[in-house]
Formats: sequence, C-alpha cells, structure tokens
Amino acid sequence: MIHIVKKEVSKTRDKILIRVGAVLAALVLSSIIVAFAGANPIELYIGIFQGCFGSIHRFGATIEKMVPLLVLSLGVMVAFKMQFWNIGAEGQFLMGAVGATLVVRLLPNLPLPIMLLCMALLAFIFGAVWLMIPAFFKARFGTNETLFTLMLNYIALTFVTALQYDFWKDPAANGMPKIANLPGNALLPSISGFNLSILFTVIIILVMYFFMNKSKIGFEITVLGESENTARYIGINITKTVIIAAMVSGGLCGLVGMFQISGVSGALSIEITGGLGFTAIIVAWLSGLKVPFVVMNSFFFAILLQGASYIQTAFQIPGSVAEMVQAIVLFFILGSEFILQYRITSDKKKREVA
Repeated sequence: MIHIVKKEVSKTRDKILIRVGAVLAALVLSSIIVAFAGANPIELYIGIFQGCFGSIHRFGATIEKMVPLLVLSLGVMVAFKMQFWNIGAEGQFLMGAVGATLVVRLLPNLPLPIMLLCMALLAFIFGAVWLMIPAFFKARFGTNETLFTLMLNYIALTFVTALQYDFWKDPAANGMPKIANLPGNALLPSISGFNLSILFTVIIILVMYFFMNKSKIGFEITVLGESENTARYIGINITKTVIIAAMVSGGLCGLVGMFQISGVSGALSIEITGGLGFTAIIVAWLSGLKVPFVVMNSFFFAILLQGASYIQTAFQIPGSVAEMVQAIVLFFILGSEFILQYRITSDKKKREVA
C-alpha cells in the first residue's frame, strides 16, 4: 500500500529551490506548447514582461488586475484562517456590485465623495451578509459551509442575470441585455490608468495586517482555526468570532464589486468577476494565509493574467494557448507545494525501517 504522509517543515533553502525549479520546469513545458503553436518561446516570454511593464498604460493594466484579486484573496484568507472554507467569493463579489449599483439607482445625484462612500459601504454590507448567512448556519447548526457558499455563488449569478436581462435592463440599450452605465459621479477618479481603488487597497492591506496579527479578534480567529476546543477552553465566543470573521471576509469580497464597476467596467454585469473569486482561493492558500505573501502572489498572478492577455494580441496566438501557459505554471506551482508539504511512502518501506 502507498501512503501520502505529512512532512516536517521544510528548510527555507529547500522551499526556494523547489519553487524556483517548479517555475523553470513550467516554462520549459510551456515552451514546447508555444513552439507547436508557431511562436518563439523566448520572444513570447519577453512579450509577457513587456505586456506588464512595457509602458505606464500596461503597468496600470497589471495593477488593475492585481487590485481585485488581492482584496478578494485577503477576504478569503480571513475565513480560511479559522478553517471556514469560503468558496463563495464570486457570489460575494457580485452581491457587493449589486449593493453599489443600488445606491446609484436610488440616489443618483449625490456628490462624488458621498456617492463613493455610500457605494463602498453598501457593497461591504451586501458581501458581508451573503457570507454571514452560511456562517450563521455553520455556527448554529454545523452545516457544511463549503457547499453552502458554493451554491450561493450560483444564486448570486442568477440574481444578477435577472437584473441584467429584466428588472434593471437599460431601456436605451436597443433591446440588448445591459444595465445602464454608471454616471460620472459614481466612477472612481483615475490618473494615467491608475484609479482610486489602488489607494483603498493599500489601506486595506495595512488594516488587514494589523487585524490578523495585532488585534484580539485576529488572535481569536487564529486560535479557533487551530482548535475549537482550545478556543472554548480559553473563553472565546465561537459564534461571535465566526460571524465577525465572516462579516470581514464577505465584506472585503463585496467591496471588490464596487471597485470593479466603479473603476473598471463602469456597469454591473454577470461578466465582471472573470473567475477571480476562485483564483483568490488559490492565491490565499499558496500564501500560507499571510498578508505579505498574499500581496506578492496576487502581483505574480496579475502578471500571468495581463501577460497572457497581451501575448494573444501581440503574437497572434490563440487564447487557448495563453490559457494553457497560465494553467501549466499554476499546476507546477501547486505541485511544488505538494512536494514541500507531503511525501509518498509505502508499507514495504515502513517494514524495512522497522
């Protein structure tokens, strides 16, 4: 019989070597696929770099992809820290965008600063409530939050679809299923492609670092994630901690909905998430649920996303090839994490050791 067993903590040097080796191996395999597609792999990798950093506009596009992924990952991280498996970031993202759009529809003439503040507040509340529902059932009845949050993604998507195709459909769109664009007083100010969401994200990073590492509630979330019995023994209110963590986690994901419609898309639609809610789960997990590493990995993934987008146009390669390059790099990185954390053994080896 073959068994997969947990390793002891790997040395820092081993972690660096294995992860760098994984990236290099991914690039070698990707080169073969790119060559079959008729492109020069070296030129393509240079193109990825140029697509991300070749100009202020391209760098702005990279940061534009990093911001939502980073904030979503921080939100997912909070829930994962207490072993509450929030797979519903996509749904919270969408509901946050619904909340922000609702402010514009109800109060369209607010001044820009007040409008943005109200949009952000309602986006946070909508995202928080969307996660607090499964959190309440988890704390009160012990329901499975993984399935619960996953199903809420589809409910949110269906709800936004109904808004886009019926209830909030723009009469001026000539029959197209589209929600009206946001007015100028509901758009985030921007300079050279960098909008105000970047500043908000920097503030969120600092607040979340303090929240998770220096605050009492952050300590309680960590203890609860490590052992519920220990948390009860030292007097932590389990239900209260779960609800607060869910509020922060879902609220951050909801806030991204406001960033996206106000700073990028300009309107609510079913396409605004782009699967980032699921990517955020990978980023948070690969980061070891630590804020600094979430920032680093979000930037790395943003480079992959922006680079893949650029090379499709610059090198005229099919979108499927660019997606395969992303997938191969991601697969090898995940594989390196498996190698670092686990080892394969067999009963025969156990008998030899005995």
